[in-house]
Amino acid sequence: MTRGADVVMQVLAAQGVRDVFALSGNQIMPLFDASLDAGIRLYHTRHEAATVYMAEGYAQLSRGLGVALVTAGAGLGNALGPLLTARASDTPVLLLSGDSPVARDGQGAFQEMDQVALTRSLTKWSVRVNRAGDLAETIANAARVARQGRPGPVHVSLPADVLMAEAEMVRSSSSDPVPEINVAALRDWLDAARRPVIVLGPALNATRQPGLNARLEAATGAPVVAMESPRGLNDPSLGALGGVFAEADRVLLLGKPLDFTLQFGAAAPRAGWAVIHADPDELSRARNNCAERLTLTIEADPVDVARALAASSLPPRDAEWRLRVQAACARRTMGSKSEKHISSSDLCAAVQKVLEAVEAPVLVCDGGEFGQWAQAGVTAPRRIINGVSGAIGGGLCYAMGARAADPKATVFALMGDGTAGFHLSEFETAVREDLPFVAIIGNDQRWNAEHQIQLRDFGSDRLHGCGLSAARYDEAMIALGGFGALVTDLAELPGALRAAIASGRPACLDVRIDGQPAPVVT
Repeated sequence: MTRGADVVMQVLAAQGVRDVFALSGNQIMPLFDASLDAGIRLYHTRHEAATVYMAEGYAQLSRGLGVALVTAGAGLGNALGPLLTARASDTPVLLLSGDSPVARDGQGAFQEMDQVALTRSLTKWSVRVNRAGDLAETIANAARVARQGRPGPVHVSLPADVLMAEAEMVRSSSSDPVPEINVAALRDWLDAARRPVIVLGPALNATRQPGLNARLEAATGAPVVAMESPRGLNDPSLGALGGVFAEADRVLLLGKPLDFTLQFGAAAPRAGWAVIHADPDELSRARNNCAERLTLTIEADPVDVARALAASSLPPRDAEWRLRVQAACARRTMGSKSEKHISSSDLCAAVQKVLEAVEAPVLVCDGGEFGQWAQAGVTAPRRIINGVSGAIGGGLCYAMGARAADPKATVFALMGDGTAGFHLSEFETAVREDLPFVAIIGNDQRWNAEHQIQLRDFGSDRLHGCGLSAARYDEAMIALGGFGALVTDLAELPGALRAAIASGRPACLDVRIDGQPAPVVT
């Protein structure tokens, strides 16, 4: 007999899914069993939130679909937070959850609740499958919805009796039509600008659309920047962009919402704006924020539009403006030196040198103040950050998802000690599932972002509630089977990094830093 669970896994396999991040539970054990025959590997985690974070990191690095599998009730509840990050980062994630049996609806079954109501506002689509005969079409449709238009998370709730019921595998041969994109009006709009800027949203960054930035600049002559941080123009990895951005006379947003990160349009107060987005709600938001200065909107997949624009060409443009913007983005500030601890800027410089010497490097940045130093001071061809949602804590999981997506990658995950605590137990997952990466914890023994707020807004005599201990995160990694080292001297850091990589195991370097506020570049 073909069970509903078998159909779910077979459809996923037909969609190209080879890896699923999961945490076991009563209702989903048939799916664990069905994964064996479907040839799908399960990476078994220690917390449901970690499954979604790993799926998000996997999707970004593989440029495909990430799949997370959790049980019902509190299992799904634990997975809700990371849906916010996947939604904000435009990442296609399929969350599958167990559910109480349909046959017991309304009778108070174990963990009975309206699970779709929990996830509806956090996803592109949330649905409960009440008949085994609907499984194949629903799973295939969910995978399509997650990836099409504006990518994002979807949720399918799978009742226990539906997974065990007899079902039929229905194969779909339908495919989405290839859209025809006419960018003539957009080319004319850009050509009329003297100081244009093109801003890319997270789904068009260098990791997920490699080379697109350079092709767009070559075709249009306009400077192109990717924006995926909640700090917007104040993102330290964008240097001093904010000052020169204010001079722009036309701003084109490709998949980038016109929201708080761009000061609701005030970041370029004299500019005309154009917004290309697949989500009509974002176009409506842009109209509300920019009013008469919003001169062009197109509801379309921004990736398709960007590719079409990059394949065309505009008349030659004076390079002076583009070079000014690029120079502003490249500007950095150095932190002050500390006699007691390693400075964040020196730590990042040391990591950069080692990263440049390895093959297939991947950079993960997560956290508040130290996370901003990492974004500004370390670069790699492929990068994952905690994204515009502002949520922290997923960095360890992003690193594991990245390694699962590319087993040849050398993954460096830079994070603060606050961030590291969210999913410290996933170090054990990394060891058990053979997902080596190097975690570099900038340890200032506090929640430094909030510490800086208290210091700035309330005074040094009001500092409280944001301190952390001198706990040894490296020893926790060693105890869980990985490589660990405490670094208190900058001269020791390069050797510790190389030893961590050479160990071939998940590694943690506990680096004691001076706790500077995030860099502000002017």
